Amino acid sequence: MGNTTMSLYRNSAWFLKGMTEFTRSAFLSAAKHFVEKDLEVSMAGRVFMITGANSGIGRATAMAIAKRGGTVHMVCRNKDKAEEARADIVKESGNKEIYVHILDLSETRKVWEFAEAFKRKYKALNVLINNAGCIMSERDVNAEGLEKSFASNVMGVYILTKGLIPLLEKSAEPRVITVSSGGMLVQKLRTGNLQTEIGRYDGTMVYAQHKRQQVVMTEQWAKTHSNVHFSVMHPGWVDTPAVANAMPDFHQSMKDSMRTPEQGADTTVWLAISEAAATKPSGSFFQDRRMVSAHLPLAWTHSSQLEQQKFMSVMEDLAKTFQPH
Repeated sequence: MGNTTMSLYRNSAWFLKGMTEFTRSAFLSAAKHFVEKDLEVSMAGRVFMITGANSGIGRATAMAIAKRGGTVHMVCRNKDKAEEARADIVKESGNKEIYVHILDLSETRKVWEFAEAFKRKYKALNVLINNAGCIMSERDVNAEGLEKSFASNVMGVYILTKGLIPLLEKSAEPRVITVSSGGMLVQKLRTGNLQTEIGRYDGTMVYAQHKRQQVVMTEQWAKTHSNVHFSVMHPGWVDTPAVANAMPDFHQSMKDSMRTPEQGADTTVWLAISEAAATKPSGSFFQDRRMVSAHLPLAWTHSSQLEQQKFMSVMEDLAKTFQPH
């Protein structure tokens, strides 16, 4: 099978899978098998950090955790939107332990500084939820010269997670959940051209590659940090402002069958708070509260252990160059 045929297969197999598994009706049928009491738990005394918590899936996740008494640190880019979301969450949940931190994850050095400052100021972090995501319509670079969506989706997630692992490891039952996307199923890990300098810039495909990289990072971290429970998940096709902006055609044609932000957040919340989730192997990929394969059948998206390790060492070396001394 040639490359074009293969990518066509991957995309059509992906779309068929999506139509049967990623839609709102697929969520409703999966939900029939959910164990209600999994989420009937108090999170009082547990500390959560959620990136991109002011809208969409992040906000729905913050609300669900706030309602269960958890302390929530909302990490957001836009101060006004964040403060407004915080006020809504406090009002609806009656929980005042909701804190806003302003950080743009695409500003690489600032992510390091934020992680260091957070560790100095706070003595516990039980759960980190890497939810913020960014899809660029054209290629742009940040102050450090990194392509902006890579800086936000991959480097930002890498530095924030690595920077906070020492604090997570000191806290009770630590977990890290990363919100990926089903788009990653059509992408094989790349270890070169990470800044998309070569070739045409297709923002949606670049984003899908970043989401594959998040899956690989999760699998690798699970191996090296055995006392933290790592997971990565696909929320399904969710109707959020981010999707409407980045993929207007897809949004327009699919909006009637897309999930609500609450439905999209369900598995993230489940992974963050349920006892059941902690019994699953660390490093797994989830969809609708079930462990699923991170690859389509027959699709050549598997990469060798060597390639994955190479990717991780490239990330480590790159991250170090921006670390404040």
